[in-house]
Amino acid sequence: MLLVQPTLEQKTFIRNALGENSHNIQNEIEILKKWLKEQPHLPDTWDEHCLFIFLMGCKFSLETCKKKLEKYFTFRTTLPEFFANRDVRRPELKELIKVVQGAVLPDLTSDGKRISIGRTAKYDFETPNIADIVKLVFMAGDLRIKSEEIVVFDVYVVDLNFPLAKHFFKVNPLVFKKMFMCIQEAFPVIIKEVHLINAPFFSKFVINVIKAFLSPALSEVIHVHTSIETLYEFVPKNILPEEYGGNAGKLSDLYDQWIRTFEEHRSWFEKEENIKADLSIKAVKRMSRRMEPKDIQIELFLDLGISDFRFQAFLATLRDFSGSVVTLFAYRLCISECCVARPTSHTT
Repeated sequence: MLLVQPTLEQKTFIRNALGENSHNIQNEIEILKKWLKEQPHLPDTWDEHCLFIFLMGCKFSLETCKKKLEKYFTFRTTLPEFFANRDVRRPELKELIKVVQGAVLPDLTSDGKRISIGRTAKYDFETPNIADIVKLVFMAGDLRIKSEEIVVFDVYVVDLNFPLAKHFFKVNPLVFKKMFMCIQEAFPVIIKEVHLINAPFFSKFVINVIKAFLSPALSEVIHVHTSIETLYEFVPKNILPEEYGGNAGKLSDLYDQWIRTFEEHRSWFEKEENIKADLSIKAVKRMSRRMEPKDIQIELFLDLGISDFRFQAFLATLRDFSGSVVTLFAYRLCISECCVARPTSHTT
């Protein structure tokens, strides 16, 4: 694997931070294994290490872990655009690989944070299929579940040095919603920070739109940087790629290593596609719930409606851009594309 694992000192720090010492880990893993066997629509067996990673990523809450596992396996069925056809030799992925560039960096910070960084490989390019970018990100996430010795804290760095406005309005916002739904509700990640670097003025609008999809806790850890220098206040410079002043090697080389790793795991990814919920066995609970600010769920396959919260969120954002051409585009985007399901009660 491409990742340096935590030292004993780092493991101790992380385990203490998550409260592992107060839990009987093996007993709780056995409880999860028994629970999986009792769920006819979920895989009845799964790797113990993966269960441990989920348990740790849920801070050893069994009930939270069960909910995440339910959603993880269910989304793998209901969101094939993210979790199917994960062979990087497919034509659409081969083309995408030329446009984007990113990696989970090999080294950890001293306090157990793992840095992931992404950017575009070119400044001028055709708008890619965002779902395919998410697919690559989640492929790395699945490999980490398989290979990380323990859960580490995640920090994401996104370089916005490209024509953001040109591409943003071509993307269906529902793709963002589904992506963040997976990250927040299905993956065993503990996100400490999100850094947006080389952010243009327009990024303020984009961030306000994206925040409508995020939990309050995640919204609060987003940091915007107009230059690389302020990033160093959060992320040690030495563990960053050379392109960002660090000593971790070139990002382009790290990216190539990850793509080769994806290629080497082609058969594994193919097998993993079958580890998912079987929705023909059980009618899965709808993932919608009563809409609350910054906590809106997509209900798939329902008639689309426009949530008042989303509408008000856009109007608030547009106040900062009144009189500009972006106002008209954003208003049309809000009406025509930024839709969520009407609130519905839970059903079985």
